[in-house]
Amino acid sequence: MVSDEIVTVDRLPPADITLPIQGRIVRPEHALIEQLRDVSSAMASTTLYKMGVQRTFIRGPLPRTVGRRVVGPAVTLQFMPQREDVPSGMGPEHAEKSSALWMVFETVEPGDVLVVQAFGDPYTGCVGEMLTTCFKGRGGVGMVVDGCVRDWTRIRELDVPLWSVGFTPNYATQAGLMPWGYNVPVACGGVLVLPGDIVIADDDGAVIVPQQLASEVVRVARRHAEWEEFSRMKLAQGGSPQVYYPLSAEGRHEYEEWRRQQGEGVKVESSRRKG
Repeated sequence: MVSDEIVTVDRLPPADITLPIQGRIVRPEHALIEQLRDVSSAMASTTLYKMGVQRTFIRGPLPRTVGRRVVGPAVTLQFMPQREDVPSGMGPEHAEKSSALWMVFETVEPGDVLVVQAFGDPYTGCVGEMLTTCFKGRGGVGMVVDGCVRDWTRIRELDVPLWSVGFTPNYATQAGLMPWGYNVPVACGGVLVLPGDIVIADDDGAVIVPQQLASEVVRVARRHAEWEEFSRMKLAQGGSPQVYYPLSAEGRHEYEEWRRQQGEGVKVESSRRKG
């Protein structure tokens, strides 16, 4: 027989966990960031895929500041679903000040990119105007949010490059999620992002480049960009894509001859745009 007894609890015993969860970040050398500034998100994604790293494109967040491009190390912010026995950061908006949402901005350094795990949630405002102002003031260069931001008009006026799923009027703990950890591994748009991973984000979207693979990505991307420049020239002249994209044996022979004639002075179209 199933009991229909109603159980009431005056106060839920809190879960045995201390928030926020704090990780650590090891940033790449500045010179490595500079070398990646000419690598587009498309080129990075293609190169990494060929190297065997297939899940680097963050799905969901779209470019909200079209024409902007950022390259920098990821500082991460992790949201998790609210649970009633884990009260940290829940309730009134001012309660968020003790949470990872505030703490992560204390760690921002010039050139950083904020990457936010929020499960594509359409209701939670992961970041608003005031914290974006703080982010910009500390030298942050862009935000990739697998969820929503609020105060979009104000954020747009701040001119901080943004990739997000959407917008909402809600604050961070108003609608089902709560800040959990910062500078910890996060899942953003189906991609594992480690603190210090290099973010390349442009109008095609955001891609993660693992630090230990970045130098090889630069090397391969530069060579790829060279032959693409040759292919672009030939296609613009009416050449056949069967020959010139990608290069067939015939096209590669022509490319090698062209490259020999150009010497070390091959000029490649830059991916750099205003950051």
